[in-house]
Amino acid sequence: MKIMVVGGGGREHAIIKALRKNLEITEIFALPGNGGIAADAICADIAAKDLSGITAFARERKIDFAVVAPDDPLVLGAVDLLDAIGIPCFGPNQAAAAIEGSKVFSKNLMKKYGIPTARFEVFRDPDKAVAYLKSEHMYPAVIKADGLALGKGVLIAENEAEAVKAVHTIMTEKAFGESGNQVVVEEFLTGPEVSVLSFTDGETIVPMVSSMDHKRAFDHDRGPNTGGMGAIAPNPFYTEDIQKTCMETIFLPTIQAMKAEGRPFKGCLYFGLMLTPDGPRVIEYNCRFGDPEAQVVLPLLKTDLLTIMQAVSQGKLNDVNVEFDSGAACCVVAASGGYPVKYERGYPVSFGRAEYLPDVTVFHAGTKKTDSGLVTSGGRVLGVTATGPDLPRAIEKAYAAMNEISFKDMFYRWDIGGRCG
Repeated sequence: MKIMVVGGGGREHAIIKALRKNLEITEIFALPGNGGIAADAICADIAAKDLSGITAFARERKIDFAVVAPDDPLVLGAVDLLDAIGIPCFGPNQAAAAIEGSKVFSKNLMKKYGIPTARFEVFRDPDKAVAYLKSEHMYPAVIKADGLALGKGVLIAENEAEAVKAVHTIMTEKAFGESGNQVVVEEFLTGPEVSVLSFTDGETIVPMVSSMDHKRAFDHDRGPNTGGMGAIAPNPFYTEDIQKTCMETIFLPTIQAMKAEGRPFKGCLYFGLMLTPDGPRVIEYNCRFGDPEAQVVLPLLKTDLLTIMQAVSQGKLNDVNVEFDSGAACCVVAASGGYPVKYERGYPVSFGRAEYLPDVTVFHAGTKKTDSGLVTSGGRVLGVTATGPDLPRAIEKAYAAMNEISFKDMFYRWDIGGRCG
């Protein structure tokens, strides 16, 4: 089989590594891939948002199955275009991808179908948003850009001055472009955060191992929000009782709501949850694997990934027994100095013994292949993942491997998994 994976980051590398275990796959193409992915797949220099280039490549190479991994091409309708030329895909169509593409859509969906989430209001006018914030005086407050913003379109305001600035940053200054035409202003919830990725074919939903992302750039959850500085799985705060509650009040109702709206969701649906004192609440939906959550969840998957993805595409997920390892995983991200604001590229990467240590996988997020070796090419450069029988052992292995890696201005958090005791 010939497989095409759209995307070029750490998440895509994790997907490709998992797919490579299937011996029926003869070739995997990554569009565009990256320097490290090139060791596991054939990289084609076609951007993830170049939909005409992607469909032309798929047709020319006679691709048997495609995986569209990033949010942008999903929201733009990549799956619809590939489906139109007869190529089966893993990923939601454009209508279903709106669950991430528009926070206004997803919040209204939750309100309409009684899915627990934070109290919120939607605004198109920045002055009205500011007036609401001043009248409510509820701080901290959460201000979200409606559309996609590379995981950075959520601002938390501790006071009125910060709230006014956040609204103008998103809506007036257009820091996130057209994604800021509308904002969602919502109450700030407290409690442990949980990420739950799930396979779903629009009827059946199978949650994967829970995980915990670490969004802030620096230790002790300080600094700006990033795309994610590390993750652990499973999430120790996510108990069996909470899992049952989420299935009954969030997971199944969401799948049913999307079907009722004429937007059945097929692919990986990500639930970002907050375990509040009043019970679990949805913070956000993503229409794809999280990054870096995929780097800790997929290494624990025992069932063949392609088999699951094909079943999702065919509406036969109920026929597959999806199993995960009972152990744990930890991923620590090595980032370029200055990330997520401004950083330099092109620094040589030294791996030491990292890639040869037992139970360790180095996923490449932002590397480029040159004649002299791999160099940095992004803000998040590598995701170093280790598995173990329990979380403390997985964390220990991940940091032991990270100590082997170096490049100029490299930094990483030292406390991934630390808040779990």
